[in-house]
Amino acid sequence: MRGRPFRVTVSESLEQLEKSLQKARTVSQKEHLQMLVWLKQGVVSSRGELAERCQRNNSTITRWLTRYQQGGLKELLATRHAPGATPKIQGEALEKLKARLAQAEGFHSYSEIQQWLEQTCQLTVEYGTLYRVVRYELKAKPKVPRPRALKQESAKLDGFKKKLP
Repeated sequence: MRGRPFRVTVSESLEQLEKSLQKARTVSQKEHLQMLVWLKQGVVSSRGELAERCQRNNSTITRWLTRYQQGGLKELLATRHAPGATPKIQGEALEKLKARLAQAEGFHSYSEIQQWLEQTCQLTVEYGTLYRVVRYELKAKPKVPRPRALKQESAKLDGFKKKLP
């Protein structure tokens, strides 16, 4: 009993494949291109032979060839990335946080930001997550205003600032 016949047509020229192989950056891209070069040269005549040369399982070779036949070289060389988790602070809560951080009075600590998010947006966020979002994504810090004298007049302060070099 025989399986499906092994018929793969590589549409790219051998020169183009070899040039792409030299420019390939990742190991997986090099493996895929090397497989196509062997197919184009006629070095291999069966899927098993190709799997043995690539040191991969038959099912892996079948998957690679299916991707190539469906989408060409671009699809075969495409790298896929996992989408990752959804952000904990997003949408309206993120906008409120940005606006609140932009205000002059600010927060005293990240714990205070946690409490504020819980009260205003009903969001429970871990300290580390909150720190990462505020510090690195929003590029902000909890601001604590410097102490000011109660009797200080803002008009005189502005005049003093203008006289400084």
